[in-house]
Amino acid sequence: MASGGGDNELEVSNKQVIFKDYVSGFPKESDMYLKTNGTIKLKVPEGSNGLLVKNLYLSCDPYMRNRMKKSTDSLVPGSPIVGFGVAKVVDSGNPKFKKGDLVWGSTGWEEYSLITDFQNLIKIEHTDVPLSYYTGILGMPGLTAYGGFYEVCSPKKGEYVFVSAASGAVGQLVGQFAKLLGCYVVGSAGSKEKVDLLKNKLKFDEAFNYKEESDLDAALKRYFPEGIDIYFENVGGKMLDAVLLNMRTHGRIAVCGMISQYNLEKPEGVYNLMHMIYKRVHMKAFVAFDYYHLYPKFLDLVLPHIAEGNIVYLEDIAEGLESGPAALVGLFSGLNVGKQVVLVAQE
Repeated sequence: MASGGGDNELEVSNKQVIFKDYVSGFPKESDMYLKTNGTIKLKVPEGSNGLLVKNLYLSCDPYMRNRMKKSTDSLVPGSPIVGFGVAKVVDSGNPKFKKGDLVWGSTGWEEYSLITDFQNLIKIEHTDVPLSYYTGILGMPGLTAYGGFYEVCSPKKGEYVFVSAASGAVGQLVGQFAKLLGCYVVGSAGSKEKVDLLKNKLKFDEAFNYKEESDLDAALKRYFPEGIDIYFENVGGKMLDAVLLNMRTHGRIAVCGMISQYNLEKPEGVYNLMHMIYKRVHMKAFVAFDYYHLYPKFLDLVLPHIAEGNIVYLEDIAEGLESGPAALVGLFSGLNVGKQVVLVAQE
């Protein structure tokens, strides 16, 4: 609902998803609540170099669970959830951005946000792809897959690659990058539907449902009789332990995430680390921000593949800001198929 006498004083209501309080165990929808009683001026405050943006798409990502714990990088109770998103500039106090620009980066879970931190804000130059892709394949998850696979793992044609949480935002891309390079690729996921998608739509060589495997070591030996050269780690725990038994000499492990551990009060131990010594395995953790400087190079690789249909990207889009809490919580029980996105507004 708009009010005010002219464009300069235009005020609109601003629906928000508020973070209630620090979370232990599995996050619940009730850890967040919808607030609609605030208004916001569609103008950057006088003297501010910030951006006022209209949020279009919000990204649901597993790392957000860690920000729900009390830590130095926590979300703020009583304030909107913060995450990655795609937005349109409504007003700008910054010479690098103008009204009408499309951007992706860190924003609030609300209809309109005032952005004052531009460290991870990128202007969208290519609009011949769905804008939602900038929450995924062309955003933080895409850069995560690219940096982790190409930079951390130094892959070579013909190598044996295993990807856990393979149908998620990052895993589905790692698998396809590996296939385009000529690797043998196997993925694990948590349902028959996801396994079918990995094999039939995303062109993995093989895939299995980890929930149906009582012995993960045996499952990996079935798919990798000669061992694993590259493991892209998204889950941690028992899967990592089984992988360590199956790595080849000079194998590489890119540690991207450990979703099996995020909701545990006491993390599970890993018992097979000695195998890293026997096989001289290189294991390295990383975050997407490490590779932001490679974003132009990343786009040069990925955009042509999207245009030519060489890379398929699966999205799970929830409609409306009010659907955000359920979409975010659903990540941790595997409800999403592909990249989980919340559509806030059409452009």
